[in-house]
Amino acid sequence: MDLVVFGRRAALTTQEEFKPGQAQPDLPADCGEATISKLDKLRHSTGSEPTAKIRIEMQKTMQKYAAVFRRQDYLEIGCKALHEDSLKLPHIGLKDRGQIWNTDLIEAMELENLMIQAKMTMYAAENRKESRGAHARDDFTERDDVNWMKHTLTTCSDPTKEPKITYRDVIHTTLDSSEV
Repeated sequence: MDLVVFGRRAALTTQEEFKPGQAQPDLPADCGEATISKLDKLRHSTGSEPTAKIRIEMQKTMQKYAAVFRRQDYLEIGCKALHEDSLKLPHIGLKDRGQIWNTDLIEAMELENLMIQAKMTMYAAENRKESRGAHARDDFTERDDVNWMKHTLTTCSDPTKEPKITYRDVIHTTLDSSEV
């Protein structure tokens, strides 16, 4: 269902913001160089930390400290443990240096993305002092509309840093027929 809703919204936004034949700005001459450099740096990394080891530590941290039922002390420990796990990423070491079918490289890239998602989930859960929907807190068993009727937004572009948490108001009205 999310794919249908957000796919439609993406199409409408594209229609509103772009017109057929509209000129596009030229790409910078070095477009893509940063991405290639990042891939090469990772592909040639010689650190002592295997991708699989960091990943399993991250998974265990998430399972232990951000389980279905949560509480403040575990979430705080989990945030610290996950941050420590993330600090191992710069010390990752890959064995495969190839450019074809390099699953070692793909798993390392995936781990960076998973770490970002894990940290945003853990930190947002620790920050929200209530139970709501699938977020069940043993220490805050009730929903708190006075303080928490808002969306938690997290951003994190560097997996070794703490996520930034902001909020957005909940829209309390339904769409009318012109918005459907």
